[in-house]
Amino acid sequence: MVSVFPRELTVADLQSLAARANEAGVVLEMDEEAFRGFYERTSRPLWAYLARVTGDRAAADDLLQEAYYRFLRARSEYEGEAHRRNALFRIATNLVTDRHRRARPWVGGEAADAIIERRADGAAAGRAEARVDLHRAMARLRVRDRMLLWLAYAEGASHREIAETVGVKTSSVKLLLYRARHRLAGLLEERTP
Repeated sequence: MVSVFPRELTVADLQSLAARANEAGVVLEMDEEAFRGFYERTSRPLWAYLARVTGDRAAADDLLQEAYYRFLRARSEYEGEAHRRNALFRIATNLVTDRHRRARPWVGGEAADAIIERRADGAAAGRAEARVDLHRAMARLRVRDRMLLWLAYAEGASHREIAETVGVKTSSVKLLLYRARHRLAGLLEERTP
């Protein structure tokens, strides 16, 4: 089974991030120990978000590294852990949006193909088909809809956190989530015989 988690952060990665920051004339606000702790708490959920929204594991790895680099380079002061985490997800969201504007549409084949190949008989096959259907339906959604749904249901983010991350008004998150769920349900119904 393919791991859905990013590789561990190495000393070389930290040194690379520090070197890039030094080249840009930036002083890192977090010491190494604080950054390692923050990375351990946030890298897996952030990578999962990036992988789901982009549909590309390699791109998720690249965007993850770039998000942490930009986070460190921002030198912002944060009110707490939640504020720091929201800022990181916002940076990642901006990176995905920029990438999406420059790239071709997401086709999301790798994960779906792997699930189809590993499909088992009986109930396991039904669950695998449902996962494939969900994966394909998510692939057909707009990037912002995928972001909203992932943040709300996979990450359990509040409407305020979603609004800050995606860059919309808090008052519009409920309606945007409703519409995204409605579009997803319609796509799933198309697949039902």
